[in-house]
Amino acid sequence: MATETVNFASVQNQIKKKVLAPVYLLHGEEGYFIDQLLADAEQIIPEGDRDFNLYTLYAPQIDADTVMDTCRRYPMMTDRQVVIVKEVQAGGARFLKGLTTYLEAPTSTTVLFLAHRGEEYKGAEVLKAIKKGGGVVFESKKLKDNMLAAAIEKFITNKGLSVDPKALIMLRDFVGNDLSRIFNEVNKLTVTLGQGAMVTPEAVERNIGVSKEYNNFEFVAAVACRDAEKAMTILDHFSHNPKGNPFTVISTILYNLFSSVLIAQYTPDKSERSLMAALGLKWSMQLKDISAAMRNYSPAQVVEILSEIKNYDNQSKGNGSRQDAYALLHALVYHILTATGKL
Repeated sequence: MATETVNFASVQNQIKKKVLAPVYLLHGEEGYFIDQLLADAEQIIPEGDRDFNLYTLYAPQIDADTVMDTCRRYPMMTDRQVVIVKEVQAGGARFLKGLTTYLEAPTSTTVLFLAHRGEEYKGAEVLKAIKKGGGVVFESKKLKDNMLAAAIEKFITNKGLSVDPKALIMLRDFVGNDLSRIFNEVNKLTVTLGQGAMVTPEAVERNIGVSKEYNNFEFVAAVACRDAEKAMTILDHFSHNPKGNPFTVISTILYNLFSSVLIAQYTPDKSERSLMAALGLKWSMQLKDISAAMRNYSPAQVVEILSEIKNYDNQSKGNGSRQDAYALLHALVYHILTATGKL
């Protein structure tokens, strides 16, 4: 039996307003959200009281009895204590099961945070116990690709900066879906640029190391416009810096481009508003490359291209070929640029 679904904002709001449940299980693949909530949890106890009323434990070093004994202590000179247990996943399945009796009837003067990183926790007995005891379960999921740009933009605006759309895409492609890394890069820009500044492509190139000429944004634009010279020049640059330009990322953005193009081609209403809704886009600028590709590739060519990208994906992972991945990628891009629409 699962507990009620909650999101990051709702849990953070509870903590900051100190309208607290007795137990929080924070689990999942995205460490950033878990880290943020644990940092907020530490702020529940005033700094002067933390020596006596804030406990941070590590599951590999303790057992369930130690956690329960700590939680059942009375707070010192205040009405609440916080107990944080980190790396719960390293304690093994028995660790959380050993807490079941406490989770069913937690102490009213203790707020217990259990941080379980990695895969979703599915222990039905423990989840049922947390629900019975009035606790909260939050699954910290990795953001989907189509949510990354909005998340990065929010990080930036929350720091008092604005961002150029091209710079936003450069950041998204460079950082990927590692939210901790995104936050660190945005902090770097905040310190360098100062409050109220705009994050431009030049600022990203200067402070983070992403070239404003040789990046995924320019590469996709070149492929969409069928500019073979520019696309191959950028690809050559990528191949000389494979660590900063993983071939798997490049093939993924090509697939995303042409799968979006195919959806757009078969969307009856080709108005900007309709296409943005069909593709789940936030900014009209995101339609630029898709619209260019629609002009330069027929639906039959797009189907051929998507099939070839899938073939590349199999070959680059070693299924049927031992060729260099970037040699295969060059061949793929050439095939895309010269597609005839014949399968």
